[in-house]
Amino acid sequence: MRKTARESRTRALLLACLILPVNAEDAPSAPSLESASAIRVLLAAELETTLSSQMSGTLGELKTGFGEQVKKGDVLARFNCNEAEARSKVAVAELAMAKQNLEAKKQLRQLNAVGDIEVSMANTEVQKADGARAMGVAQSGYCQVLAPFSGRVAKVYVKPYQTVTAGTPLFDLVSDGALKVRLNVPSNLLKSLKPGLPLQVNIHETGNTYPAHVSAINSRVDAVAQTVELEARLDEKFPDLMAGMSGTARFNQDNAQTSAQP
Repeated sequence: MRKTARESRTRALLLACLILPVNAEDAPSAPSLESASAIRVLLAAELETTLSSQMSGTLGELKTGFGEQVKKGDVLARFNCNEAEARSKVAVAELAMAKQNLEAKKQLRQLNAVGDIEVSMANTEVQKADGARAMGVAQSGYCQVLAPFSGRVAKVYVKPYQTVTAGTPLFDLVSDGALKVRLNVPSNLLKSLKPGLPLQVNIHETGNTYPAHVSAINSRVDAVAQTVELEARLDEKFPDLMAGMSGTARFNQDNAQTSAQP
C-alpha cells in the first residue's frame, strides 16, 4: 500500500507539471537581426580573373607589372609571333590563289571545257583557304594579352622572354570598381532578411565603419553550418578599401526592425 501511495503522489506531481501554464515572459523569444552577434565579412572585387596564355611561345617584354593600374584593352604582354605572322601571310596568299583558280574554272565552265564537279571542287578550295586565313588571324590575335576590364595587376606569374605553353597563368587581374561584401548569417534569421537591408561594416585593416546594404541572398542554406550566404554592396566607393580585407558587420537595429515588418 505504501508503494501505491508513493506512485500516486508521483503521478500527481507529473500531471501538475504538465498542466502548469507557461508564462509568456519565460518562453524563448524569436531570434532577431539586432540580437545577432558581430558577423565576419570579407571584401571581394566585382571582377577577378587569372589571364592565361592562349598559345605556346616566347614572351617579349612585359608591358605591365605588379600593382599597376590598367585600362580595358591595354596590352599587358606580347609574344614573339614571327612564325604565326608568316603562317598568316601564307594563308592569305593561298586564299588569293584559290580564288583565281575558281574564276578560271568558272570561265572554262562557260566554254564547256570543264564540268560542274571541277567548279565545285575549286569553290571548296576557296572555302578551305579562307578557313586557314581565319585561323591565322585568330592565332595572330593570341600574340598579345589584353586586359578584359579596367583594374590592377594583383600578381605576375611570368618573366620577360620566358617560354610558356598554352594555358600557363600570366597575370591575376582585379577590377577597381565597387567592392562586394560577403558574409554568412545564421539561417534562423532568414525570414528577416531581404535585399536592401542596411548594415554597418567595420573593417579591421582600416579601423573604420562603412555603410552597406544587402544586395543578394543565396537560394540555398548550408545544412551543416546552418547559415545562409549573403552579398552586400557598399553604399559608395571608398578609396581606402581593397579586396581581401576582412572585418565584422552588424545590422542597423532601427532599419532592421522596419524592414522585418510585413
